[in-house]
Formats: sequence, structure tokens, C-alpha cells
Amino acid sequence: MAKHINLPPVIAIGASTGGLAALRTIVAGLSASLPAAVCVVQHIDGHESHLASLLDATGPLPAAEAKDGDPVEPGRIYVAPSDRHLIVGPDRLGLTRGPRENFVRPAADPLFRSAAEMLGRKAIGVVLTGRLSDGAAGLYEIKRRGGVAVVQDPDEAEAPGMPRAAISYVDVDHCVYVAMMPQLLNELANRLAAIMPATSTGGDVETVQDSFAHKRPQTLTCPECGGSMHLSTFGPLLKFDCHIGHSATAESMASGQFQELEKSFETSLRRMNERIELCQIMHERALSSGRAPEADIWRQALEQTQQRSVAISKLLDEDWLRPER
Repeated sequence: MAKHINLPPVIAIGASTGGLAALRTIVAGLSASLPAAVCVVQHIDGHESHLASLLDATGPLPAAEAKDGDPVEPGRIYVAPSDRHLIVGPDRLGLTRGPRENFVRPAADPLFRSAAEMLGRKAIGVVLTGRLSDGAAGLYEIKRRGGVAVVQDPDEAEAPGMPRAAISYVDVDHCVYVAMMPQLLNELANRLAAIMPATSTGGDVETVQDSFAHKRPQTLTCPECGGSMHLSTFGPLLKFDCHIGHSATAESMASGQFQELEKSFETSLRRMNERIELCQIMHERALSSGRAPEADIWRQALEQTQQRSVAISKLLDEDWLRPER
């Protein structure tokens, strides 16, 4: 059943590589009387973060790491902590250690999806600099539910992958340089604050899920856990989800597969080097003991392994096509 969600507008921001500088520029220019809450996801995964304190010292709005159960208050900046997804609920924020999405936690997509679910047209999604395509699927949801989609101009982004993916898959409302974003976000927040309470069909903060049920199984396996994956479509965007809940766009899947390939080649090369060492030892021992036929077998095995080791080394050294770049 639909229910009214009496929350202020939420500006949900996702950033990765190069995000600190962009975030500080935005925060420095936000109005001290901003009638919206600001939720920030910067890809830090399990690393310690000082982002909240840096943003707190940058602009007029107080910034702090989000805590599970924090109220959603206008004029405040909530930063996703290390190794936790930040989610917008009907009357509070939530933190979850749910599966990584696009191989990161915190990720922008869970924040964007939950903001879209809870706020509809009172949600503003912002995709900043970063590699791969985190944020594109979530921004699609924000736009689909009537919210506003804002993207940093890829031409100025330190890592243009995330902005480009968002522009490729979402009919964005604003594509601007970071220097223009504070004024734009101030104006959008003031406009959206006058909108009536949002209407949501969502549940509580722990049960916000994608509304796309049309998934079909794939022969692909999850690069993180090895589980089978299902394909979902978000307009032109494809997303792959495993049974555990790991989620990735096609670009992120390609990146994860390449990392697994590199690991496999490196493991194979290490095993080859170990076999070369063993063959050398046994060849020398057989020679010193006068066992010529045995020494010859070990010599042949040594030469064969050396040849195959060179082939694997070439695979590692060669440049691979990287559609995720």
C-alpha cells in the first residue's frame, strides 16, 4: 500500500576516484539554509576514512559519518562509513553490510535506489568522477521515479567512467562542471522543498529492493563469489546479480573478469616457475648419479615448461581490450 513519506529532499551523491576535490568544491558552495539532506558515498571500501571531518571543515553545513537510525534532517551532510552501504528509509537512515555492488561497499547504487523509492521526485542524484559505472543503475531509478539526475561533465572529471556511464544510460537533467553544482543544487533543493510529501510503496529501510523482477539466469558467474548470475534490465542498462546479492553492471563485470584472469595467469606462472625449479633439480641429480635416460626426461620436461611459461608471460604482458575503461 502506498504511504506518504514526510522527508526533506535528499541530495544523494556518488563519487570515486578524484571525488574528494569535487566533493569539497560542492560542499563549500552549499547554502547554510539548504532545505535538503545531503547523503554522500565515496568509494573507500574497507579503508579508514576521514572524509566526514574534511567536509565538515569545508563548508557551512555540518558533516558527519552516518549512523544507523540517524534522522534525515535538512541542512546536514551524512557520509557513508567504511564498509557499509548508506540507505534512505521512510523516517531514518540505515547502514547495511549488504553485498558489494560493482565490487565496492559503500556503493552509490543502493543509496540512489533507496532515495528513489522513498522520495520519488524529491530525490536528487549526483554522479561525480569515478571509474566504471557505479551509480548509473541507481540514477536511472531516481529519474524513472520523477527525481532529478545530475552528472559531472566527464570532460573535467579525473576519472570520467562513472559520469560517462550515467550519461549513456540515463536521460540526465543536468551535466555541468563541479564549480556550477553548488548553485544548481541550492536551487533544486529550494524548489523541491515546496513539493508535497513523497508517496512510496516501499517498506522499511532494510527491505528497499529493486522494482525490476524480470531477471533471467546467465551462464556468467560472479567474479566475487563464483555464484551464478541473473540479468536485469534498467532501460538500456544491464545489471548482473548473483544469488548472494553481489551486483555489477556490464562494465564492472568486465573489470572483475579481467582481474580474475590476471590472478589465474599469475598463479599459472608461479606454478610454472616452481615446476621449472623442480625439473632443474631433478635433471642435475640424475646427471650427477649417471642416470642419463632419467636426466633426459627431466630435461625435456624442463624445456617444455620453460616454453609454456614464456607463453603465459606474453599473455600477462599483452594489452587487453578493456571496455570497462
